[in-house]
Amino acid sequence: MILKHAAEIVSTEGVAALSMERIGQKAGVSKSLIYAYFPNLTELLRELLHQEQKDLRERQMEALAQAQTFEQLVRNVTHTYLEYIEEHGLLIQRLQAEPSVAQGRTGPADYAREASVNAVAEIISTNFDIPIEVAIPATDISYGLPQFAGDYLINHDVDKQFIEDLTVTMLIGSIETLQKNITTRLKPLKRP
Repeated sequence: MILKHAAEIVSTEGVAALSMERIGQKAGVSKSLIYAYFPNLTELLRELLHQEQKDLRERQMEALAQAQTFEQLVRNVTHTYLEYIEEHGLLIQRLQAEPSVAQGRTGPADYAREASVNAVAEIISTNFDIPIEVAIPATDISYGLPQFAGDYLINHDVDKQFIEDLTVTMLIGSIETLQKNITTRLKPLKRP
């Protein structure tokens, strides 16, 4: 409840408008109760960012699990990301703009990134005959595209479906090109 009310204040007014007293008033609890859970405002904001990133990753992993094709995987995960960013993006942007809160995190998809990247890279490697040592960095790099698409969606008056379709096309195209590249340029020669 404390984090929910803190999120509302940050989303509508920004981090500068936040104080333990203000959160307490909004939540209908004492300031001392908030301090019982969070030693300071920075820790509260870090936990809020962590919670947002965790929620996003869990939703994306659910979307990934429902996919039956690679196109569905890319579309489901991208759609989930863009919907989440449309709803929570301003909050996440404001939290990440605070260096003491972000602690080096570069984007909303940072939570459990390595495990997520490895899971998707395994799927790519298995289904497209791309070596895992190539699939992992390709997947990790590709995680930046939905993040930039989300930033674009937040900062421009643009149709979300258009941005989703564009992002999905670019992601699928990069894997198709990588597969072709591996087959034609990187596959070791077999000598007679």
